[in-house]
Amino acid sequence: MAATGNGDGTVGWGTPFASDVSITVVNDAIAGRSARSYTREGRFTAIADVVKSGDYVIIEFGHNDGGSLTPTDNGRTDCPVANDNYATTCSTTYDGVAETVLTYPAYYENAAKLMQAKGANVILCSPTVDNPWETGTFVYTPSRFVQYASDAAAAVGATFVNHEIYVADIFKNEGATTVDAYFPYDHTHTSAAGAAQVARAFVLALEATGSSLVSYLT
Repeated sequence: MAATGNGDGTVGWGTPFASDVSITVVNDAIAGRSARSYTREGRFTAIADVVKSGDYVIIEFGHNDGGSLTPTDNGRTDCPVANDNYATTCSTTYDGVAETVLTYPAYYENAAKLMQAKGANVILCSPTVDNPWETGTFVYTPSRFVQYASDAAAAVGATFVNHEIYVADIFKNEGATTVDAYFPYDHTHTSAAGAAQVARAFVLALEATGSSLVSYLT
C-alpha cells in the first residue's frame, strides 16, 4: 500500500486508489512494516491522534508478519497463533528491548479499537498476493491472514475486505506474461500498472461489502 513501494520505483496500491474515491486519501503506509512493527513504532497511535469521527481507516498487513522469532527476531514477525487462541503471546528481545509480541489478529483488533474509539469506520483487509505466476503456473492458496483478518473484523464489528482473493482472481485472468511484468524486481512489489490492478481489486472487494465507503467510489 505504501505510496513509493519499496523505494525502487515500485508503487503501492494506495497511490492509484486515491483516484477511485471522491474523498481525500491520506496514505500512511510505510514499506517493510508488519502489524507488529507499525504498532511498536507508534504509528497507529499517531493516526488515532488525528483521525476524526466519520473518517475511514483502511488497515492491511501480512507480507511482513510471517517468519520466526527465533533464532533472530527481525522486529516484524508476529507471535504464532497457538491452538486457535488469538490471545497467544510471545516474549522476545528486539534491539535490546524486551517485548511481548501479540498475534496478527490481536494487533488488528487493537488497532481497530483505537480508531473506533475516535468514531472512525474501520476496514480490516487481508493482504495482497505475491506474484502467483512466479513458477510459470498459476498457484494460489489463501493465506492464513485471510481468516485472521476476517475474524478480527468480526470481533470488533469492523468491515472485512478480502483483498487477497480479488487480486488473485484478477491476476489469474490476466495471465503470466502480463502479471510477471507487474513485478519488475521481486514477487511482492508492483509497478504502477500492477498497483492500479491491485487498487481495482480492492474496489471490487469493497463493493462486495456493506461499507458506506462504497458510496464515495468514483
